[in-house]
Amino acid sequence: MASIPSKRRKLDHEINNQRKHQHDTMEEESSLDGMEDVAPTPPAHANIKPTPSLGKHGSRVDDSALYAEGIYKSSVFKLQTDLMLAEVQPNYERQFDGANDVLRNLKMWIEAIEGRDAVSVGDAIKALQKPHKITIPFPEPKPDHNAAYKLAFAPPTNINVVGSYTLKTMLKADTIVAIDMVVVMPASIFQDKDYLNYRYFYKRAYYLACIAAGLQKVVPENYVIKFKYLNGNALHPILYVKLSSKDNSKPPAWEIRIIPAAPQGFFSESKLRPNKNAIRPKDAAETGSNLPPTPFYNASLKSDGNYESYLKLLHSASKQSNSFVEASLLGRIWLRQRNFGSCVSKGGFGHFEWAATTALLLKGGGPKGRSILSPGYSSYQLFKAMLQFLSTRDLSSKPLVYQSPDFIATKSDIPMLFDGPRGQNLLYKMTHWSYSLLRAEATASIEMLNDEAFDQFEAAFVMNVSQPLERFDCHVRIPLPSHPIDSSTGDHITQRSLFSRRVYEVLREGLMDRVQLINVNTSIPSSWQIKAQPAHVLEEPIRVSVIFDPSNIDRLVDHGPSAEEKKSAAKFQKFWGEKAELRRFKDGSILESLIWKAGSSYSIFQEIASHLVNRHLGAEISKGLVFIGESFTKALPAPSTSAKSFESLKQAFNSFEKDVRDLEGLPLQLRQLSSISSQLRYASIDPPTFSPQHPLSIPADVLIQFEGSGRWPDDVVAIQRTKIAFLLKIGDLLQSTSEGITTRIGLENENHQLQNCAFLDVLYESGAVFRLRIHNDREQTLLERLMKDKAADPRTREDATSALSLYRRMFVQLPLLTQSISTHCTRYPLLSPTIRLLKLWIDRHMLSGLVSEEFIELLAARTFLRPYPWRAPSSVMTGFLRTLDFLERWDWRNEPLVVDFTGTMTRKDVASIQTRLDAWRKIDPAMNRTVLLAASNHDTTGVAFTDRTPSKVIATRMSTLASSAMKVVREKRVELDHRTLFVPSLTDYDFVLHISPKFAGVQKRKEGSRNKFKNLEVQREVDLDGVGYQSVQLYLEELNNLYSSSIVFFHSTSNETVIGGLWNPQTVSARAFKVNLTYATRVAKEEEDGETEEIELDKSATLLEIVRLGGDMITAVEKRR
Repeated sequence: MASIPSKRRKLDHEINNQRKHQHDTMEEESSLDGMEDVAPTPPAHANIKPTPSLGKHGSRVDDSALYAEGIYKSSVFKLQTDLMLAEVQPNYERQFDGANDVLRNLKMWIEAIEGRDAVSVGDAIKALQKPHKITIPFPEPKPDHNAAYKLAFAPPTNINVVGSYTLKTMLKADTIVAIDMVVVMPASIFQDKDYLNYRYFYKRAYYLACIAAGLQKVVPENYVIKFKYLNGNALHPILYVKLSSKDNSKPPAWEIRIIPAAPQGFFSESKLRPNKNAIRPKDAAETGSNLPPTPFYNASLKSDGNYESYLKLLHSASKQSNSFVEASLLGRIWLRQRNFGSCVSKGGFGHFEWAATTALLLKGGGPKGRSILSPGYSSYQLFKAMLQFLSTRDLSSKPLVYQSPDFIATKSDIPMLFDGPRGQNLLYKMTHWSYSLLRAEATASIEMLNDEAFDQFEAAFVMNVSQPLERFDCHVRIPLPSHPIDSSTGDHITQRSLFSRRVYEVLREGLMDRVQLINVNTSIPSSWQIKAQPAHVLEEPIRVSVIFDPSNIDRLVDHGPSAEEKKSAAKFQKFWGEKAELRRFKDGSILESLIWKAGSSYSIFQEIASHLVNRHLGAEISKGLVFIGESFTKALPAPSTSAKSFESLKQAFNSFEKDVRDLEGLPLQLRQLSSISSQLRYASIDPPTFSPQHPLSIPADVLIQFEGSGRWPDDVVAIQRTKIAFLLKIGDLLQSTSEGITTRIGLENENHQLQNCAFLDVLYESGAVFRLRIHNDREQTLLERLMKDKAADPRTREDATSALSLYRRMFVQLPLLTQSISTHCTRYPLLSPTIRLLKLWIDRHMLSGLVSEEFIELLAARTFLRPYPWRAPSSVMTGFLRTLDFLERWDWRNEPLVVDFTGTMTRKDVASIQTRLDAWRKIDPAMNRTVLLAASNHDTTGVAFTDRTPSKVIATRMSTLASSAMKVVREKRVELDHRTLFVPSLTDYDFVLHISPKFAGVQKRKEGSRNKFKNLEVQREVDLDGVGYQSVQLYLEELNNLYSSSIVFFHSTSNETVIGGLWNPQTVSARAFKVNLTYATRVAKEEEDGETEEIELDKSATLLEIVRLGGDMITAVEKRR
């Protein structure tokens, strides 16, 4: 069994508490939480079954017996779920203190409001406007003042509190939580025909205004009463009551929503079905059979009479299945983390829809009326089965009709789950795009929960998935039209919703398979004062968000229908206009075609979207389009996300490999030539560029391995010397075979005899440069033997340990990593630019050299190979931000980074890596050697690329920077300027060294980019001395060798003009004098007799030494602390 995490994870939306049973003397039944559910309570005489006993964490006691039966994913997963359910439920007594008293008062005041006789619409408006200053919240279109029907008010027949409040299924929330009070209007004020032409909704609005007029006379001053729309539906205005604070005390974290309800069963169910029409023009026939259906209008009306019926359904389901309540809570958490809710702007699918759907599927919905879900399921099984139902059952193309054999549902863009006994489509508030998004999230979650190797609890329930820049690849702001749009549906729909639907239909048809998902983000009107006019949605642009299909988004040619298909070709031409072309292709086919300009994925998408909007929505709207998302790609030194910029070096490497394999006269047979350079695995910040006059500035590292031989020495130092002879021989052979090749031998690690000491630079005439090192697998055996030799002195054994670590990193793990990263950069084209951008971010924050680039590559690879709760990133922006998100959340002190390149790791493998990290923490609790554990299927030790680097200070710094970056991303959202994420702060450093541009490479880059005459360029001699020479890096290496115990240096390779430094706090503090200190000191304190007591680091002398070492390289020193 995997070990249980030592700390509890908390939801991004932070929710926490215990379950408690509570009954009220008032005739209240239940209440739905903030802006989501609406469902009533059973009558007072209903026989309520006692709640099963709960365990310590709120789970049923008998759940503990279900582990062995596989009813939960794992025992650890169930424990995490139980802890979460215990944390997310509020303390009702504390959080809702005083709520019951307010509910009783409101019930008493509403029942005491005097009735009003039936009057005309005009008289009703005057009766409330003049004495009370209240504007009736009539929906659009406004009623005719001279209409024949009358408006009246009579005391309600019933007042109930409904939903989650009494059922105790609320969640803690950051915002105000709502308690819903349903006021059932009497049947006497309605007529049978009131379901037609908004008459019911006009009478409902008048009834609500009368309640507002009655309440404003009697409520205390601290009661704030406003109008708002229930779930963003303009047909459902409600009142909400909120208490203001007294004496500067904190106001209650709840509000009460007063919802008028229709008398149950008053309106005929058959006339309000989704295929019926209830909005008829004056000259229409009485039946309206030839008019288009009005499903949204009908469901809005029908839902007003179903509060009590749905509460009975949910109560029955909780008795039928002991796991129903907990499964509903799991669903509610899952929906909230993905920003789904009952509100129209949140997709129209919230906790109420989830719970009601689960309840219906527990009773039926399957073949021959059998239930789809079993009452014996555990809460996790019910939750997972609901996700499976949502992901696999397309309710748009195949509607589900529950217990209504005479109703025949038709295919529609709107999903249909028709509840026959209640005559309502549960999903009537959903749109095609919100339903597609819901199904996509459910599918991703099912795949995530089926992953047995890794713990997916956090991704399923803890992470907030709704951040737009992490969720979608591109966002388009589209301004609203200046003129109203004609609606052909006949249904109730706002102009904003009608325009959103039109935009979606055009983009969906035009973008085809280039995008996986299109989502239209809509806003809702805010609340308004009862004496003011109804609030309207701000005339701000709508925002369309898309997820690209990486394999199709950058396609340059779209093929349409054949010229022989007259109708299809005519339709294609009409849709695309002058962009459609008839072309003949190599296979002889003549097709309607679309040709797009070559460019990035974003530029192609922008061209297509602009053309579609211009043609179908107007040139004025097209001019106002704003595209968001490409800026992250443009931040790269070479903005193209294609791997083609690396191909020139790859081809040169293939030629180099062929040249080496063709060599004759080598002492041993060649076994393998392996690339280990980031430039040869598509992972360097700057793509490799070279030419005959400008050779590759940083040589590409390559390993050469020969067949085994007994002629190699049995001494590690002798092997290193033998390598030099081999390299010289290889260099001579290469130069003798081709005049265009130049070779140079180089030495390294001169002070470490056990480490590799030589390399061979091979320079081609084309400008490609390779740095060759020899891999001899006998070194590992000899180093391991030396490391275990008790007769050897400690220093030698320590050197052997260090050399063995470097050997495994360079000669064993780097070739495997290079192969894996190269393979997955081909599989995921956006992995390469994501790695490069992540490296650029770390470099800009001056952490270059302090964090190994291989570790950075593993971080980015994890985002693609373990992408949950999302799918694999389909843009540079999402890949980069999701990696920063993980870096912020990653508890590297207690959790290893695990990357499975082959998908073959098991839960046991992951558990063994966790065990290894726990062992490291016991061996090295101060984390002086191993701070991060970054394991893969190639390296289960996890220390190949994190041994001694980064330090604990740097790892903390990296997490802090990621946290700060994600805070800005969440605050700014789509308004984010990506450049703010890449700006380093120099104020955190104790001192800053300023480097001359002549030595920083800035001047050289400017000269290299300067335009010159071609003949002068050809005549210029190639300067080979600069290949591989980096003066600032060499200076930094020297500083680290001299001052690593007292100073941490920070540097950026992309901006080499500054070096930051932090003093080691342990070195800076005063201490007693002792000999052989490795840094300059001064007297810190003197006694009265003048004797020295303590010494401390002499910062000024140390900085002078640093400046003296730099010479002309240092232009200024900025001392801060």
